[in-house]
Amino acid sequence: MISVSDKTGLIELAQALVDNGFEIVSTGSTASEISNANLPVTLVSDVTKFPEILDGRVKTLHPAIHAGVLADLSKSEHVETLKDAEIASFDLVVVNLYPFSETVSAGATFEDCIEQIDIGGPTLIRAAAKNFKNVVVLVSPKQYPDFMAAIGTTFNFEVRQRFAAEAFAHTATYDSIVARWFARQESNDAPNWVGATYNKKQTLRYGENPHQKAALYVGETSEPGVAKAKVIGGKEMSYNNFVDADCARRAAFDHPEPCIAIIKHANPCGIAISDDLATAFGKALKTDEVSAFGGVVASNRFIDAAAAKLMSEIFFEVIVAPGFDEAALEILSTKENLRLLQVAGPHPGHRVEWRTISGGVLMQTVDNVSVYHDEPENWELVAGKPVSAAELADLEFAFRAVRAPKSNAILLAKDTAAVGIGMGQVNRVDAARLATWRAGDRAKGSVCASDAFFPFPDALEVLLKAGITAVVHPGGSKNDQAAIDLAKQAGISMYLTGMRHFSH
Repeated sequence: MISVSDKTGLIELAQALVDNGFEIVSTGSTASEISNANLPVTLVSDVTKFPEILDGRVKTLHPAIHAGVLADLSKSEHVETLKDAEIASFDLVVVNLYPFSETVSAGATFEDCIEQIDIGGPTLIRAAAKNFKNVVVLVSPKQYPDFMAAIGTTFNFEVRQRFAAEAFAHTATYDSIVARWFARQESNDAPNWVGATYNKKQTLRYGENPHQKAALYVGETSEPGVAKAKVIGGKEMSYNNFVDADCARRAAFDHPEPCIAIIKHANPCGIAISDDLATAFGKALKTDEVSAFGGVVASNRFIDAAAAKLMSEIFFEVIVAPGFDEAALEILSTKENLRLLQVAGPHPGHRVEWRTISGGVLMQTVDNVSVYHDEPENWELVAGKPVSAAELADLEFAFRAVRAPKSNAILLAKDTAAVGIGMGQVNRVDAARLATWRAGDRAKGSVCASDAFFPFPDALEVLLKAGITAVVHPGGSKNDQAAIDLAKQAGISMYLTGMRHFSH
């Protein structure tokens, strides 16, 4: 039985089957394609003695088909039943399903999506997979070469079971995609049911530490992020490489201008924007040159030769970018172990993200600047005078960049580059101390962004002693006025955004 939506490799498979004495039973367009290749094929309707009806919705749903697929030939009563009913048993079922996911992704109407929900196909696949001891089941053209290479030999239990497992995974994925689509018709943000399936892309050497097992899985409907990146060169990616590369990608693509982010242990140790990548990289590297060693670099633009030359002078684990020009590739390819990842930027829009916890998962909408619009025109000046255009550019950059480090986070910026970052602290005072310590003399004259409000003036006192000239933070504390009064007393400008950017 062959009934496939994806016709890739169909004729080659059909020819191999005919050459090895198989009789092919098929449906609709699949049968037409086989026939057009001058290969013998029997229509399902000739087996069932019943025409395909309801625009093809009913064609294989018939005892003459399913009895032949489900019969256990090791049981004499099953064999006798088939004989009495004059039903032939099937040795092979080749089915893949209507392109529901592709139809949804193409923006089709509700009615067109409904029409792409396959019924007969999953039923055939599940029947054949259940009866894998007697029936081989194929659900993907990728399986055809292995099958054709083994035609004429005995398919052992392990091979049959593997094909059956892949078949059940295929229908489970399909059903999950359909169910998710239905759930989203009711709510885009928090549907009552969620489900997803993932296929293993690769086994990783180990997890965060050598004693931990790890692997990378990708979902059929997942966005084209780091997990689906094209690895152009270098060693195999590790678990930690993937984590850091994902953080770097988000940090760099948060900015519309050419941006470079340098990530170490899931936190930025350098981030800057400029008119060109080479300048942005130079500024980002100066944020913390010691920590940058062995880090992951991300760019939101194609890497050019000028930037590549500077990057090649430092030891980095991974460079993430939308692409690399030929000259850049030639330069970076001399670094034998350097991994180069070509990856698309994050999808715009109101997406959701998931985090596993013991016993369940947490869902939240992505903290997406393109959705929430926390730009300076929406800020409130609560202390001091309006800053200069240059300072405002630094404040805007800083408040975007402070989304990247883990909370509590304080980021000092000057000339649209981070000069000091305090991240992952259990109180905001320590975050301020760490940021100013890392900045050193560069803190004087810099601006500051905080990912959340100042619950007390103490953190702001640390920043003022270091010489900041302006600060932006969400506000919203019952003690906001104390911080505002301190800013006024110090003669610096303070802006409130009304929007927090915790990152745990």
